[in-house]
Formats: sequence, C-alpha cells, structure tokens
Amino acid sequence: MNTQMFWRRWSAVLVSGVALYFLPVPGLNPAQRHLLAIFLATIVSLVAQPVPMGVSVLTAMTLLALTGTVAPAKVLSGFSNQTTWLIVSAFLFSRAVTLTGIGMRIAYLFVQRFGRSALSLAYSIVASNVILAPFIPSDTGRGGAIIYPITQSLARALGSEPGVTGRSGAFLTLVGFHSNYIASALFLTSMAANPMIADFAAKIAHVDLNWGRWALATLVPGLLSLTIVPYMIFRLHPPESRDVSAACALATRELDAMGRLSRNERWLVLVLLSVMAGWILSPWHGIPGAFVALAGISALLVLNVFTWADLLAESRAWDALMWFAPLLMMSDVLNESGTIKVLSGAAFAGLNGWPWQAALCALVLLYLYVHYAFASMTAHVTALYPAFLGAAVAAGAPPMHAALALAVFSNLDAGLTHYGTGSAPIFFGARFVSQAAWWKLGFQISLVNVVIWLGVGSLWWTLIF
Repeated sequence: MNTQMFWRRWSAVLVSGVALYFLPVPGLNPAQRHLLAIFLATIVSLVAQPVPMGVSVLTAMTLLALTGTVAPAKVLSGFSNQTTWLIVSAFLFSRAVTLTGIGMRIAYLFVQRFGRSALSLAYSIVASNVILAPFIPSDTGRGGAIIYPITQSLARALGSEPGVTGRSGAFLTLVGFHSNYIASALFLTSMAANPMIADFAAKIAHVDLNWGRWALATLVPGLLSLTIVPYMIFRLHPPESRDVSAACALATRELDAMGRLSRNERWLVLVLLSVMAGWILSPWHGIPGAFVALAGISALLVLNVFTWADLLAESRAWDALMWFAPLLMMSDVLNESGTIKVLSGAAFAGLNGWPWQAALCALVLLYLYVHYAFASMTAHVTALYPAFLGAAVAAGAPPMHAALALAVFSNLDAGLTHYGTGSAPIFFGARFVSQAAWWKLGFQISLVNVVIWLGVGSLWWTLIF
C-alpha cells in the first residue's frame, strides 16, 4: 500500500470517528455517542483496511477503556464469552482437518465415487463443501485451502486452461465458490461470524440459535439451494466437455498416493462425529457448545492427533480470538446501552404500519444488497445485523424468522462480487471467469436464493418452530 492510499484510508476512519465523538446526535446521550463513534470508526477500519482487522479491533478496545467510555472489566468481557471460544475451537478443528489430510481425502472420495458426469462432478464438489463445513469455520480456509486446489486440479485434468479452453474450468470454479458460501450458511460453526449472529439473536430477539436448531432450520432450503444453484451454473456456464473420466482418474491417483486411512485420521473422524453429536444433543445434556468443542480439542491433544505446537501455530484461531472477542463486547454494550434500539428506530421508522412480511422482506433485501459495499462478511454482520434484527422484531416479524433470515443472508451475500468474502478473490484469481460474468451470475443466483430462503425457508421455519 502506498503512502497516499494509507493516509486516505486512515482519514476515512478518523474523520468518521472523531466527528461522531464530538458532534451531538439526536436521541443519543454523550456516553452512547462516544461508544457509537469508536464502534463506527472500527467498522470503517474493517472495510477500508488501513491495518489488519486485529489491529483495528484491539485499538478500539483500548480506546474504550482509556476514554472511560466502557469500564475496563467490561472491555475484557468478550474474552470470557463462550461464543468466542466456540469459534476458536472450530478453527482448531480446521487445523486438525488440514494437518491430517482428511479434508482432501473426503473431497477426492466424492469425486471418485460420484463424478460420472460434469453435473455429478459438480455435486461431488458441493458434497465435499457440506461435509467439511461444520468443522472449518472459514470459507477462506475451506474454499481456499481445500476446494479451490481440487477444482483447479480437476480443471487441468479435463484439459481446461483460462482462455480458449476455459469453460470446464469456469464451471468448476463457479460451483466451488458458490457452494462454499452456501455451505457457510448451513451450520453455526461454518463461518466465523455465525456464532456472533447467534449471540446477537439471543440478546436482541431472545431466540436460541444453538447448533442443532440452526442446522435443522437450514436443512430444507439449504438442500434446495445446493441442488438448484449448481444446475443453474451448469446451464449458464456449461463445460465444453461432458467426459469427466480424467477427473475420476486424477482422484483415484491422489487417493492411491494417500494410502489407507492413517491412525490420526481415524481418531479425528471419531472425535469430530462425537463433537457433532454433542452439539446436536446439547438441549438434552445441557453442556454448552463451546465446552463440547473444547472437550474435542482436548481429546485430539491427548491422542496426539495434533500437538500443542500445532495448536499454537494455528494463527487464524488466535487472530479470531483477538478481533472476535472485542467486537462481541462492543455489540453487547451497544445493545445494553440502548444505542441499537435508538438507531434502528430512527433508521427504519418508515416501516411503521407495514405488514411484518413486507417489512422483513424489505429489510432482508436491503441487508443482502448493501454487501456490495463490504469486503468482509464479519464486518457486515458486526455493523448491520443487530440494527436490522431490532428493526425486524419491532416491525412485528416473528423473532426466530427474523433472526434466521438475516443469519443466512449474512452468508449468502458473499456471492455477489469477487471481493465479498475471503475466498472470492482466490476463486476469481483463477482467471476462468470475467468480472462482468462473475457479477452477473452472482446477482442471478442471489435472486434464486431470495426465492428459496424467503419463500420455502419461511414455510419450513413456520412448520418447525
């Protein structure tokens, strides 16, 4: 980043924060205004990115204490939040999946067993994403480290290169990308901000989005989306060759090279299945999801599936701890101080008198398409989810419907652009798809997802909740 760009980005952060800190805002008292100013500057910093996310959030946390805006004990409260440790544990599971190679094995197994046509090859990629999603809470880690390399290897096996012979590569790249963020919507532990969403839903809408309830809610619309979207890509961006025998042969070679399941892979599968069972059964045994996850991490360490050094080397987990905990704390304080209620009431006053169905639809559509301005799903969630959820509940929408609708579109919005989430630049960087085609398809798929999730999804949620 050149010096001019660096200071331009910092100017956006400082001007917005300082102006709000000192200028009066109707409806907000000074304490609320100061809190909002530091929070707004943090969000602008997450979008403009003059420094890494962790630096922005750690600085904001320190400013809250130094200015007396929030009590020091409260400033540190995010680090004791169970939601924080659930997401840290999920990143550590991701480390184990990568180290053992079980993620690549699963993906190649699906390709080998079910990749009999171009379309079934696409669904093999989809299935890989779904199986890996509960234990890799990063669409960048899951998509960039596992799914993307496999799609590119398959493309090369089919003789596809960017340019003249790139249609098969474009097809596989698009399927890999779009199934990746849809898979992020399926589970509480599939995307870094999902546990934060569940925390917001509990405190603002008073609904419990535990692991099992989230998975049940996304089951039917998620399966529909993962069935329709790949077929839609197949029709709009068909591969030039329907013969995928070379892809199956590649998968067979890779699996032969891996050999039989290792001792660590077998133990990892057993532990992951046990953890998933613990999450699903948590309403019955009462153990919080974070401690079910930590029990799994402890088991993996004791069994030496991965070592303490491996745990310490998983920088994404500790990075998430440093930015996730303060963001959760700031959102809690904004809610407890009444700031979110004041802001959502003022911003969405025009929805008064609307039928709740129309109000919720309008809010979801606005929430979805404002993501064109964001390069991070986490920044989007942190900045907007609490206010939009508060507005939806105030408009009379059933709290569970409102929480779920905004939760799933906090993930589905990633498909709009080539920068909307961490995995997007990776897949786009393969150069199989032009920017115009990427954006056009992203918008078309967003319309399909709106119909599926607000239509079928709403009916499903009415039936089960």
